[in-house]
Amino acid sequence: MTESAAGTAAATASDASASDEFEREPVPESHRKSLFTVSAVWFGFPMILTNAVPGGLVVAMLGFWQGVGAILVANAIMFVYVSLLSWRAGRTGKSFSLQAIETFGTAGYAIASGFLSTVVVGWFAFNTGATGATLSEAFGWNEMLVAAVAGVVFIAVTYLGIRALSVLGTIAAPLFIFAVIVAVVIASQTADFSAVLSYGGEKVNDAMTFGVAVTAIMATFADSGTMTADFTRWARNGKEAVLATVTAFPIASLVAQLSGGVLVAAGAIALPAVNGGNFAPILTGTGNPLLNVFLLLFVVINLGSVCTHCLYNGALGWSHLTRSKMRLLTLILGVIGVIVAVLGAWQFFANWLALLGVLVPPLGAVLIADQIILARRNAGRPEKRFRVSALIAWAIGAGFALISHFFAPALSDAVVGLVVGCLAYLALEQFTPKKEITR
Repeated sequence: MTESAAGTAAATASDASASDEFEREPVPESHRKSLFTVSAVWFGFPMILTNAVPGGLVVAMLGFWQGVGAILVANAIMFVYVSLLSWRAGRTGKSFSLQAIETFGTAGYAIASGFLSTVVVGWFAFNTGATGATLSEAFGWNEMLVAAVAGVVFIAVTYLGIRALSVLGTIAAPLFIFAVIVAVVIASQTADFSAVLSYGGEKVNDAMTFGVAVTAIMATFADSGTMTADFTRWARNGKEAVLATVTAFPIASLVAQLSGGVLVAAGAIALPAVNGGNFAPILTGTGNPLLNVFLLLFVVINLGSVCTHCLYNGALGWSHLTRSKMRLLTLILGVIGVIVAVLGAWQFFANWLALLGVLVPPLGAVLIADQIILARRNAGRPEKRFRVSALIAWAIGAGFALISHFFAPALSDAVVGLVVGCLAYLALEQFTPKKEITR
């Protein structure tokens, strides 16, 4: 029996009242979605304003060509990384939590799943706060009140499930492209787009290295990229799961990051070493009421896309951990996230990037090594409560990434952690019997 067929059988045998979000079982083939639907979920996720920020930041720090190089390298790595995890999800129908159980154990998975499911709720809080701050700057509205209202809207959309994320992505991506075009038209009145290719970057003393730039780009979506199975488990097969991933990495991600980079290189954004590629201020203050309405819709829908996706990841993960329902956890975690956003958590952007760049990629690398590279060797392996080799390999990868961060700044923390985590697991498995005994 194939893995996909096994997942279908398991789902069919489950309680008839199981949620249609399949929190604790693989998505059966009868409930899989079309390529368009799954692609829309991923396509509208990275094409966001807060993904234009790091694109503009690395260009500001490195200059146009080096900045674009870092963006391209990071997206190429993310394509391979997320596609491999998606391929596995499309074949099995398993969520990230179910994947983690295979690799880290029936109890050990809680460490990995709990960590990532909490981090993505942090990103929900950050982007909800950013929504309030952006609209406050544009229209002078009360930042805390706007963040609170926007957060409630985002919770409501997430509550509707995977179909709502698909619809939102279908709207958010074209809206972003139109917003960039409008920003370029407005900026062209004062900025010099003919100087983009020769842009040398901001002259700052602590300019980032190429490796740090790669980490900054990867870390923006390292968490949800690692949890891609929560989205691509709905694909009809592994091939369609990978094709859906391609719409995000590199396509949507490149559109967002290069847009921010080009606007920075053209001199259209004030203080780019601080603001990165945030082009929302370009759309502000034109005195055009239609443009003001568009800006409002753009910010809410665009940042709402990333908020709902992150909250969905977090709610799905915690619903599995607590043996509860995704929709109940959406309400609980959403309220917590809105409270944190109102308290100003969105301001700690750089700290989130540093944390994710070090800790997340090694985790995904261990999953890839265990479930793809060693898939044939591990076929039929009995379950264990803790798979110590996987947890140790994750720790080793994260440790080397930290060492790279402090003592080898020219390297990319994320890449070092990813490579070392994978190699550490493969090495540790050489000393593990092929057929482990259940504890």
